[in-house]
Amino acid sequence: MGAALLLTGCGDGQDPASVPEGWGTLETRSLSVGYPKNDGYAEQPAAERAKSNAAVALQSKDGIRTGMVSVQLDFATGVSDAAGAAAAAGAGIGMNSTRRATEDVRLAGPDDAGEARDARRIDYDFTADGQDDTPNVGTPMTGVLVAGVDSKGVPFVVRLNAVKDAVGAEELDAFVESITVK
Repeated sequence: MGAALLLTGCGDGQDPASVPEGWGTLETRSLSVGYPKNDGYAEQPAAERAKSNAAVALQSKDGIRTGMVSVQLDFATGVSDAAGAAAAAGAGIGMNSTRRATEDVRLAGPDDAGEARDARRIDYDFTADGQDDTPNVGTPMTGVLVAGVDSKGVPFVVRLNAVKDAVGAEELDAFVESITVK
């Protein structure tokens, strides 16, 4: 992975995220997030993605989806903080998954975003189910999700799922560090 490119604002009260060199950025009304464009990820057009996703970048090899970055907004009701968003998002990672770590993180964003910059990170492993152009059943996969609530009270979850060992710990950290909440 190349050197990180720091995006800076000019006295606008922003605490912008660091997006690694060679990465693209997915923009939504609640947040922006980097994705490893230099590793073959490409933004999915709105007409092709699931209705529940506000933004998606996919990596495919030989017609198989080997990696996915996705952003879901307003995915849960009754959620008012990062803990609630993480609980709702964590319930969706599936029964065939193993949580490796859960930690509180502070996201980049406007100085006045307050608690909207607080989020929870969950790292997990799972096995592919072979459906919807995913790898063969039983293929080891890894994932990280970051969940929180933006400055307008909208819950969000950002995920990166990939074939295990295709993304390292440094890339997963860079992914989390690339999130800027609005």
